[in-house]
Amino acid sequence: MSGAQFVRPARAADVGTVVDLQVASWREVYRALLPPEVIGELAGEEARESFRAQWSAALESPPTSKHRLVVATDENDGVRSVVGFAAFGPAGDPDLWPATDAEVFALHVDPELTRRGHGGRLLNASVDHLVEDGFTTVHVWVPEADNALRTFFESSGWAADGARREIDLGSTLPMVRLHAAIA
Repeated sequence: MSGAQFVRPARAADVGTVVDLQVASWREVYRALLPPEVIGELAGEEARESFRAQWSAALESPPTSKHRLVVATDENDGVRSVVGFAAFGPAGDPDLWPATDAEVFALHVDPELTRRGHGGRLLNASVDHLVEDGFTTVHVWVPEADNALRTFFESSGWAADGARREIDLGSTLPMVRLHAAIA
């Protein structure tokens, strides 16, 4: 791994790139799980504006001091760029205790740059912050069907905790919740 790769807190100037990474990653992860028209809507300008507003708000006025947005950066030909991001904080599910249970709300890496350690660095940095904030368990929702995001978390030692839900993205998508002990 290059010494030019690191994770840092996101900045307002990163929001556009975070949105681009989210859309590109969703296209990759959900391509086989959702109809093409739904994927098209997720990448449309209306969705992008909604994502921009969401990430800007997350930076400008996070719900708590324990909510964070971080980015992974890499340097290529002397140019540093954001190549992935993670958002995390206290868990919001009613069966979890937000004082000790955390959640990774999003973790995405540029699909063209996967398998280069960026996801692992983001996950490790997220867990480091969560441990510092006193959390003992962390959770993440992933599509139930076989996909790269679920495989990434499971290969990092996360396991299903039995919780399931379905989300409606214009098409029903079954999700499972994974968890890992961190303290």
